[in-house]
Amino acid sequence: MKKMYSTKMINTGGRSGEVHSPDHSFELAIAAPGRRVADATNPEQLFAAGFSACFNSALELIKNQKNISGASTISAQVSLYAENEMSFVLGVEIEGHVEGLSLEETQELLEAAHKVCPYSKATAGNIEVTLTAVNS
Repeated sequence: MKKMYSTKMINTGGRSGEVHSPDHSFELAIAAPGRRVADATNPEQLFAAGFSACFNSALELIKNQKNISGASTISAQVSLYAENEMSFVLGVEIEGHVEGLSLEETQELLEAAHKVCPYSKATAGNIEVTLTAVNS
């Protein structure tokens, strides 16, 4: 296996702190889910952003292999669940749209992208991920 890319982020303060790259070229304030803090995000939003971008890139790869040119949109909704007061899990709902394709055709592409997406591979067997084709 050939490493293609590696990155590092540093957190201080957990869900009430900050995250930054080692050279501080990227910095974000972090807040707990549900707390409204100006200019802050939370780990679930960051995970949803990463998953949606990675999944859409995998979908683009599949579309290119099949010579499909319609624009695609992916949304990833990440939910945080409490199993009990000391155990928490995530769930992800991915919705996808490919311009010019039927829901059935889009669903097939989503399933194929799910097999190659690095985030999908990382979460396989660990959290529930649902895939749904949508009209827009």
